[in-house]
Amino acid sequence: MDYHKFFSENARHRLPSWIGALRKYIVNPPPDMLWLAGGLPNDSIFPFYEATVKLRGGQVIEVGPELMAKGLQYGGPTGYGPLLAHLSDLTQRLHSPPRWSSSKQVVTVGGQDGIAKAFVMLTDPGDYVIIPEPCYAGIFSELSALVPHYLPVEEDQEGLKPDALRSTLSRWKAETGGKEAGKMIKYMYINPSGSNPSGTTLSEARRREIYALACEYDFLILEDDPYYFLQFIDQDFPPSFLSLDTEGRVLRFDSFSKTLSAGLRVGYLTGPTPLVDKINQHILATVLGSAGLSQVLIAELFNLWGLDGFLQHVKEVRQFYRGKRDAILQAAEKHLTGLCEWNVPQGGMFLWIKVLGVKDTEDMLLERSAARHVLLVPGRGFTTKFDVPCQYMRASYSTVTPEQMDKAFRILAEVIREEMQQPQPRDS
Repeated sequence: MDYHKFFSENARHRLPSWIGALRKYIVNPPPDMLWLAGGLPNDSIFPFYEATVKLRGGQVIEVGPELMAKGLQYGGPTGYGPLLAHLSDLTQRLHSPPRWSSSKQVVTVGGQDGIAKAFVMLTDPGDYVIIPEPCYAGIFSELSALVPHYLPVEEDQEGLKPDALRSTLSRWKAETGGKEAGKMIKYMYINPSGSNPSGTTLSEARRREIYALACEYDFLILEDDPYYFLQFIDQDFPPSFLSLDTEGRVLRFDSFSKTLSAGLRVGYLTGPTPLVDKINQHILATVLGSAGLSQVLIAELFNLWGLDGFLQHVKEVRQFYRGKRDAILQAAEKHLTGLCEWNVPQGGMFLWIKVLGVKDTEDMLLERSAARHVLLVPGRGFTTKFDVPCQYMRASYSTVTPEQMDKAFRILAEVIREEMQQPQPRDS
């Protein structure tokens, strides 16, 4: 595939870093290598020497002096080698990518860092970008600065609707012709599993239909899947877009933030080598890579647990959040029935709620509800229509107890009833 046509002007002009290129010699240097190249600080003067990390189950990870020195030093160009080996095994086991031999992985500073750099790599002002509606609000700060044309596609209780996507693509083609520079669709961004904010999970049939449309209309898929392990389904997970990718169209973004630690800031991306290499050029020119000590710690956890131990852990994580989901649904049924509508989340950490008698939730939540010490996120930030009233709001159930959920929704119901008595904004 010709990936050059997808690159932004920024990416086309970005050159590899000479210093970054030399960092490959850090990974497995010859024992007699005399390193006079990059500016590696001498790790013998670092004050941190060794550490012992106790896990919740009582097991211990020992970070001895040699391992500590590796974690405190600049690392290899794509990440810490032992961690990359574990990520390779994990990805092949879970996704069996059909184009694995032409794929590459790189460790990122959480999932968000890789996504933002992919946007910069692919987006010029005026390029067309497909997003679900509603969509993860965290992408808009970076993406809107690149000034794309959004093609929002409606979701239902099962996620993005393939028939709505096809209709959107047909209209785009009729209006633009779709071939000239600045008129092509570069990519679709999507949360396929436990989507933020809606909690939807795409079925295998929908994923296959969406992938077929990507092939037909020649665009890439940015598969942002931080809630992959938080799918509340009893059967096997639907195949990822990466596992369906026979043409090299998918960049997949994974994260340990929801399963191991949000603060360690370790994610990773997988995709076609030319795309990953271009993103890695950006990484080496900015953050230089994810934190070394964080990568060492996660690699040692995999060494201790193995893949099976990690998968057992995420199974327990999934059950934990499933219990949280059930508790917030119980609170919603008790207090919000008749006032709101919602679908049962199939994964993730959020309940997406429509307030029936209120045109816009922003002032209600950020002023009147917050004044009573109950805070939810207004729905407007999850759409491309930033100036249009929105009846939706997002509630997170990840950290609150069932008792706190019950109290919050009791207060929220009172606020909604009061709001319904106020004049509502007119439709624009």
